[in-house]
Amino acid sequence: MPEVVIVGGGIGGLATAVAFLRQGLRVEVLERSAEITEVGAGLSLWPNALRALDVLGLGDAVRARAVEEGAAGIRDRTGRWLTRIDAEKLRAAYGSPIMLHRADLVDILRSAIPAEALRTGVTVAEARVDGTVVHSAGTSSGDFVVGADGIRSVVRRAVCGEIRPRYGGYTAWRLVVTPHQPVTDMGESWGRGERFGYAPLADGRVYCFATANMPAGTASGGLAELRARFGGWHEPIPALLAAAGNAEVLRHDLYDLPALKTFVAGRIALVGDAAHAMMPNLGQGACQALEDAVVLARVVTRDGDLTAYDRERGPRTRMIAARSRRIGAVAQLSFPPGVALRDALLRAIPGSVQLRSFAPVLDWRC
Repeated sequence: MPEVVIVGGGIGGLATAVAFLRQGLRVEVLERSAEITEVGAGLSLWPNALRALDVLGLGDAVRARAVEEGAAGIRDRTGRWLTRIDAEKLRAAYGSPIMLHRADLVDILRSAIPAEALRTGVTVAEARVDGTVVHSAGTSSGDFVVGADGIRSVVRRAVCGEIRPRYGGYTAWRLVVTPHQPVTDMGESWGRGERFGYAPLADGRVYCFATANMPAGTASGGLAELRARFGGWHEPIPALLAAAGNAEVLRHDLYDLPALKTFVAGRIALVGDAAHAMMPNLGQGACQALEDAVVLARVVTRDGDLTAYDRERGPRTRMIAARSRRIGAVAQLSFPPGVALRDALLRAIPGSVQLRSFAPVLDWRC
């Protein structure tokens, strides 16, 4: 019998499995998809996440497939800088963030787990506080159950009942393109109710993402809509869109969770999006899942007191999720006077103040 049953084979679930395996515990990962993989998106890993990966023994492997993020910042749609991040000062203060494809991180995590511990094509119907998990292949039981099954978590129902995700008010497109000319810089540009960002990957491709205010469930025009919205913005945005194909465009309405009162109940603990799904504006969703994994394994192997995990992770993740939601509200402003004021304020913030603002998020140590 596994000592830990992990529901969900995404980044949070796989990282948690690795963390427990390194502590000498047996794990079983239940994943509803037929295979464990990721598609179509880049991923920023900030220094706090890299420290977690170092604890898992995977930091060097991840860095080898990534590119270190350089100078970046925020521009307006014409390309004028609103604020810039001094890469050297950021590195000196907190360490270097990196960018890689999500599929590479998933592959590294999956490769660190014995094949017999991974069960795919298994749909979980219920988790119980006594450590029992009911699923399409029967039942599994463990000393602990980890809910890593995403924003619409089944496991979460056993912890805090039915919690509905909240629509953030805007949708997102993601794509990875091979540009006709190399792109070495990175950044994000803000317009009126719209944003476009891009960052190079280690293999010469470029990860692009865009957002726009619209009601949930609005039909998307795909690449044609992206070109209509952003084709007149500053370079290299039009060139990146010109190099894209329709099959490369992914689109998802963006949701987060209201703050949960607890991440634990009985033998169950929640990690990642199941516990604290957040808007992507700080690039901390996967980073916080990696932190969760390390802390949960430490707490369980120390004394098994899941309430200690809740006390440590709850306040931090709630702070980061709230901050990310606030940033999104500012970034997605569409009322012209509000946009003008926002842009003016961003240009007026000293770089030293901006650098210090990263501390509560990036200064994490396990």
